[in-house]
Amino acid sequence: MVRWEERRGTAGGSGPAVLEPSASTMSPPKENVSLLFKLYCLTVMTLVAATYTVALRYTRTVETELYFSTTAVCIAEVIKLFLSVGILAKETGSLTRLITSLKENVFGSPKELLKLSVPSVVYALQNNMAFVALSNLDAAVYQVTYQLKIPCTALCTVLMLNRTLSKLQWFSVFMLCGGVTLVQWEPAQATKVQVEQNPWLGFGAIAVAVLCSGFAGVYFEKVLKSSDTSLWVRNIQLYLSGIAVNLFVVYMSDGAKVLEKGFFYGYTYYVWFVVFLASVGGIYTSVVVKYTDNIMKGFSAAAAIVLSTVASVILFGLQISDKGIF
Repeated sequence: MVRWEERRGTAGGSGPAVLEPSASTMSPPKENVSLLFKLYCLTVMTLVAATYTVALRYTRTVETELYFSTTAVCIAEVIKLFLSVGILAKETGSLTRLITSLKENVFGSPKELLKLSVPSVVYALQNNMAFVALSNLDAAVYQVTYQLKIPCTALCTVLMLNRTLSKLQWFSVFMLCGGVTLVQWEPAQATKVQVEQNPWLGFGAIAVAVLCSGFAGVYFEKVLKSSDTSLWVRNIQLYLSGIAVNLFVVYMSDGAKVLEKGFFYGYTYYVWFVVFLASVGGIYTSVVVKYTDNIMKGFSAAAAIVLSTVASVILFGLQISDKGIF
C-alpha cells in the first residue's frame, strides 16, 4: 500500500496542502540483518550440505534396495513448501493475513509463478543430477568436483546481475577450484559399496549440475532482490512450481516402477533423513542468497569438503594419500 504525506506549497508552510507519495514507498525497503545472523546461516548451511552429501551417498551405495531418487526430490519440495507456508504464517501474524497474502501474491499472480518456474525446472534437473553423481562417485570426489559451480556462479553473476568482481575475488574463486585438479580417482580402490558404478556418468552428471547451479542460483537471487516481496512468498512460488515439475519428472523417469512398487519403495529412516536435510538445506540456502549472495553461498559450501571427506574415510573406506583422494 502506498502511503501519502502532506506537504505545504510554500516554504513558510502556507498555501494549499499537496499529497505526495512518501519517500519510504518510492523504493523497496532495505532489510538489514546482523553479521552474526549471516554467519549463523552460512555455518548451518555448510554443516547441512556436508551431512546431506554423506547421507545421500550412503543411501545410494550401501543399501541394496534403492529408492526412487525422483520421488525423494519431489517430497523434499513438498516439505519445503509447508515449511515456507508455516514461516509466512508466523510473519503475517494471523490466518486471515496469510490467506490474503497467498491469494494476492501466489494464486492471484500467475506471471510470478511462471517467472519462478524457470529456476524450478533447473533446480529439479540439478537435484536429480546430484543423485546420479553420488550413485557413481565418492562423496569427497563429488564435493571437490562440484566446486566448479563457484566460477560458473561468478560468471553468471557478472553476466546476469551486471556486477564486477575484483581481481582478488576472481583469484580466490579459481584458487578454490584449483583443488579439483589435485583429485585423482581409481575405481578399483574407490570405496566399500555394493552397487556397480560408472565414473563417467557421475562426472557428466556433475557437469550438468554445475551449470544448473550457477544459472538457477543467480536467477533466483535476481528475482529475490528486484522487489520487496517476502522471501517466503517467493519460496512458496518456487516450490509450487518445483512440485509440479518434479511430479512430471517422476512420471517420465520412474512412472511404471512407481506404480508397480509404490511411491515410497525402498524408503528407510536414512532416506527420510536425507529428504529432511534436503528440505532444511533448501530453506537455509534461500536465506543466504537473500541476505548475502550466491558466491558467498558457494564458498560456504566448499567448506563442507573437509567434513564430507572425513566422514567418507570413516563410513566408506575412502583412501587418502599424498597423491590425492582414492
